[in-house]
Formats: sequence, structure tokens, C-alpha cells
Amino acid sequence: MRLFKPLLAIASISLSHAASISLHTSGEVSQHRKISPKIFIISMFTPEATIWHSIPDFNLLAHNISLAGLSPLFPSIHCTPTYEICQIVTGEGEINAAVTISALLFSNHFNLTRSHFLIAGIAGISPEHGTTGSVTFPRFAVQPALQHEIDIRELPGNFSTGYIPQGSTRPGVFPKTVYGTEVFELDARLVDVAAGFARNASLADSDAARQYRRNYLTADNRYHAATQPPGIVQCDTSTSDVYFAGHILTSTFANTTKALTGGKGVYCTSQQEDNATLEALIRGAKAGLLDFRRIIIMRSGSDFDRPFPGQTALQGLLYSDHGGFEIAVRNLYLAGREVIKGILGSWGMLFQHGFDEEGYAGDVWGSLSGGVPPDFGAAMDDGGEGVIAKRGVQRG
Repeated sequence: MRLFKPLLAIASISLSHAASISLHTSGEVSQHRKISPKIFIISMFTPEATIWHSIPDFNLLAHNISLAGLSPLFPSIHCTPTYEICQIVTGEGEINAAVTISALLFSNHFNLTRSHFLIAGIAGISPEHGTTGSVTFPRFAVQPALQHEIDIRELPGNFSTGYIPQGSTRPGVFPKTVYGTEVFELDARLVDVAAGFARNASLADSDAARQYRRNYLTADNRYHAATQPPGIVQCDTSTSDVYFAGHILTSTFANTTKALTGGKGVYCTSQQEDNATLEALIRGAKAGLLDFRRIIIMRSGSDFDRPFPGQTALQGLLYSDHGGFEIAVRNLYLAGREVIKGILGSWGMLFQHGFDEEGYAGDVWGSLSGGVPPDFGAAMDDGGEGVIAKRGVQRG
């Protein structure tokens, strides 16, 4: 998540004071009767989580389930009366996301083999591709900070960025050494279907957001998308613990997105958790605990990732209210409920058994495809004669 400035003073708190049940002691949940949600909402912090509570659509607080290994700020998983829909709150940042999701997957108390995961959070958004309040559905999630970095003030004048892919000597290329979490691809058909469901939503907007968007009006219309009302956009997301902003870094990471996806990805949002969440889910899929093709990322724009013309990056990041936080949170629910309604409404016909495997879905290593390379980037190998090596594999 990217926490917008007016909310910096809000402390994350426990989501509910309602009575919890412990999976270790509850007779309602046992090894013989695992919980089998059809939808698992993944939120990152309090506003993203509570927007789903006290709604007319379903009662997500009917069951509050304690589980060892969850965030101490969010120690319970929430489920509807039938356990058809559940929610977990990871805590913010990559480490919290990975640890929390791993605790869920390997708790042995949930049957997630047919669960659809809806990662639903706010993000910074590029004014080149969207606006505040827009809800995006990425196919690719990239981790642009897994690179060499030198302060640009110490680099030659012909370098436009201090970020250089690992194993390489120049920016903007596919890395020759990878950790495995640099890029994930989701099932493109599910992304299309989910975005289609979301387009049935009437998204929220505000006067403050409309007023701020006018700053992005330019003669060449390069920020035309920023000046429009909120909508549904299919474009890709970047994960970094660093809350980056400004023209130089966003342009650099847009180029990184293209390089890591073989030119297929289009950077448009920045957040702090998704690649970590996806790596935990990849490992769960390898263990046979879930279907990686049943993952949807939904990120709504809470603020612009770069300043408007005439504004400095510092002003845009720290001293401006973009007017997008409240509508971004609200639109997670408005778009997300349409996705949930669509999946549950077509469960037996389409989603129960899932799509036939078609196209790639997985990580940069081809972990779920028997080592078959992904359909993006360079060909992968185990450190032999090929171009790319896994980190830690020694070449002869």
C-alpha cells in the first residue's frame, strides 16, 4: 500500500473487538473440516480492510479466526457465515506481506485449492495511464528495486539512472542474475474477466480529486488519463518498500517494467507488497496448496506518482493533498464487490473448476511449468550455458 499524507498519523489498529475463535481450540474448524473459501480478500492495512466491513453485501465479520503467525496488528482472519468469503490483513511492506501469507498457507487449517485470491489495495498511480480513484487490474507485477544502485550524482553523464540490473553493466535490460521474484505474470484471461466484472461498478469521485486533476492539463495531452474521472484500467504494478516519487524514478521503473516483461508490461501503479505476496503464493502453489491461476490484483490510485508541470517532486510527495485517498479506498470496495459477485454468480459454470491452462502464469523461473520458460524476458536456465543465472548458482 502507499499511505497518502493525510493518513500518516493514523495508527494501524486491530480490526475487531468481536470474539475470536482459535483454530487450535475451536471445534468448528478441525483437520477433518478445513475452511474452503471461494474468495480470499487480501488487504494490507486498516482502511483497505475496514472498507469491507459493515457493508450490505455480506457480513465479513461473522467469524474472526485467530491464527499463529499473522501480523500482531491484525491477528485474525475474517469470514462470512458460510466461510464462502474470507479476508486476511497482512500488514504493510514486503516482509509483512510474505510472512503473513506464508502463515496462512502453511497453517493446514484452510483448503485453498479452489480459492480465488483478491489482492485489493491502494497505490500510487502514473498520470500517463490513470487517475486518482481509478481501479487497475495488472497482468504483471515487477520488483524494480532488485538491481544495483549507485547515486546518480556519482555516475557518468551518459547515465540517466543509477539503477543497473544485476549481472549487467547498463540500465534498461533484462538482468543476467535473478532472485526469482523480479516479475510475476497472472492468468491473463482471469485478469480480463475480473476487469470486465469491475466495469459494472459506478465508481466514487470527489470535488477535491477533480480539482487536483486539473493541474495535469497540458497542451500535448501527455497526462490526459490523469484528467479523466475514475475508471477501470488494465496496466501493471511495481513493488518496492521504498515509497518512490518523481519523474526520474518513475520513468526508470517504467523502463524496468518493460525490460522485465519483454516489452509486454506497462507500469502504472506503485505499491509495497504484491511481489512478496505472490512469492508466498507461488510457494504454496508448488506445495499443491493453491492454484496460482486464481489470483487477481486490484490496485486503486490514491495519489499521483509524479508532480504536475511546475510542481517539484518534493512538493508533490510531501506537501500536496491529491484528494484521492478516500475515493481510492471506496472504489476498492465498489469495484471489488462486482468481481466477487461475478465469481460467485458463475461459480459452478466457470470458476469452480477454473480455466483450462492456457498462456503463462507464474514467476520468472517457470517454477509452476516444469521449468518451461515464461513468455516474457530472456530464456532462463540453471546456470549452464544460457544467458541468465539464478542467484547463487556458480558458472563453470
